[in-house]
Amino acid sequence: MHPILAQTAATEAQRLPETLAIYPLEDLAVFDAIGADAQSFLQGQLTNDIASVDPTQARLAGYCTAQGRLLATMIIGKQPEAVVQDAPGASILIGLMRKDILPAVLKRLSMFVLRAKVKLAPSTYRVVGVSIAVNQCPALSQQLGHALPQTAWQMIASQTGVWICAPSASTLPAQQNVRWWWLANDTHLRACQALGLSYRLERNETWHSQDIATGLPWIEAGTQDLLIPQTLNLDLIEGVSFTKGCYPGQEIVARSHYRGTVKRRMHFGTIEQTQTLELRAGLDIYDALGSEQACGRVINVTQVSDSQATGSSTGYVLFETTFEALEHNALHLGARDGAAIKLAALPYSTTPN
Repeated sequence: MHPILAQTAATEAQRLPETLAIYPLEDLAVFDAIGADAQSFLQGQLTNDIASVDPTQARLAGYCTAQGRLLATMIIGKQPEAVVQDAPGASILIGLMRKDILPAVLKRLSMFVLRAKVKLAPSTYRVVGVSIAVNQCPALSQQLGHALPQTAWQMIASQTGVWICAPSASTLPAQQNVRWWWLANDTHLRACQALGLSYRLERNETWHSQDIATGLPWIEAGTQDLLIPQTLNLDLIEGVSFTKGCYPGQEIVARSHYRGTVKRRMHFGTIEQTQTLELRAGLDIYDALGSEQACGRVINVTQVSDSQATGSSTGYVLFETTFEALEHNALHLGARDGAAIKLAALPYSTTPN
């Protein structure tokens, strides 16, 4: 656990408004790509344009097999020159992804390094989610001693760590909050401990429900090597570049794009009374008005308690399915008579052209 999560409460004079929330995102992890060829290497491996990444803007990307199926989704950022000043000509890129797939993805990427001057390794950064009400951002910035990015995917590296602004969903009560992935090592954490920040500790499920409501997919072990980027809407949320050049699976991804052959998309829904349900990535989705065969699968799912007194909860789910099944609006989890999925709106359109 982050040392900052165990610090004592601040005094009233130091106390920030109670809107500051911390989420210990222990299911996410970071890797480093270090070396003179770090940026060009990842440019040739990932779906997005990594060559133009700079220290002010993180970028969503996918990593595919030669058949165009995703092995990972990740957020890529670049460290400023001051961080690598002891290694002239070198670059440090950082990648944020699900922890359960990190070792296998790094092993596979390393197979293709060959003579490139780049080293891939798990990072010393740990990941925490941070959110605060929009109107309290100046107070937090003042406490930290530096400005914070407030537009999705903007990034800064500072004495307190790396801050990447996460997209927020207008469909949830937290819509008036700004969210960040905060990446920090022990040095950054010691600097933050001295600030005496006050916060409330929140459950990871709440953070992930916001990722789901924004339509941000994370490939997990249960969904590796199954889906092309368009099925997960990466082309709709700037996770794919169709002008950057070659990468594994690029021909398949480009063909689906230019021929308009995308038959399936990712969508957002909710499930009521989920406490007795099996919720996991990769679980089949069924259309009660269609075939007896599964029509899709769960991409990401999380469960948020509505009331501890009643034990009620809501499941938030990102799932992929066909447009035909979506039109029927009779989707169920795990079986044709399983828990019903109530469709909800994503903040971007998935309607076919």
